[in-house]
This record gives sequence, structure tokens and C-alpha cells, in this order.
Amino acid sequence: MPPKNNDRLDDIVAKARRAQDQRALGYREQSLKIHPWVCGRCGREFTRANLHELTVHHKDHNHDNNPADGSNWENLCIYCHDNEHQRQLEHGFGSDETKAETATHNPFADLKGLLKKSD
Repeated sequence: MPPKNNDRLDDIVAKARRAQDQRALGYREQSLKIHPWVCGRCGREFTRANLHELTVHHKDHNHDNNPADGSNWENLCIYCHDNEHQRQLEHGFGSDETKAETATHNPFADLKGLLKKSD
């Protein structure tokens, strides 16, 4: 009877998916507590009703880099998040026509100062 390599492989894949789901729950919840419920690119605001459309983007694209201060996370709506990853893919191909500049806009850059002014 042949060895059950498929069972072993299925077990490895299942464990990896569970670990990924756990990581996603952890950093998503943390990011939603730390950062405003606003897309960091387009500025769209979110409520509990549509919060499922707000994703957490890893700025360095490393899903294992999850500092507790949230410095590697950016909340993006699903459309801006898809756009960011598409830009990264296109940039990787090396075509001059498809190379994308890294976005530099930060709508929360002076949030602390603005909050102080409203006091």
C-alpha cells in the first residue's frame, strides 16, 4: 500500500491556513483598535455596518511583520488594497509603462496636531 503523503500534505496545509487565520484575526483587530476606521488612501470612512470592507495592509508586504504599535499596518478599503497589490505586481514586472510610484500620501500625518487644535 502506498504511503499516505497526501494526508500529511493536507495536514500541513490545514495547519498553515489555521495559523494564517489566527495571524489575520490578531493584527486586524489590533489595527482596528489603533487606527481610525478610514481608508488610508481614499479617505472613505467606515462604520460597523461596512467594516468588513476595510482591510489591513502590510506596508512592507510581510504578513509576519506585525509590531504591536501598528507601524507596519495601514487600513485600506478593499478597492485601494487591491490596487496597492496590483501596483506591486506591475512594478515587479519591470516594464517602464507599468512601474508604479509608491504612494506617499498620509491623510493622518498631522492628526495629533489637528486634535490638539480642536481642544
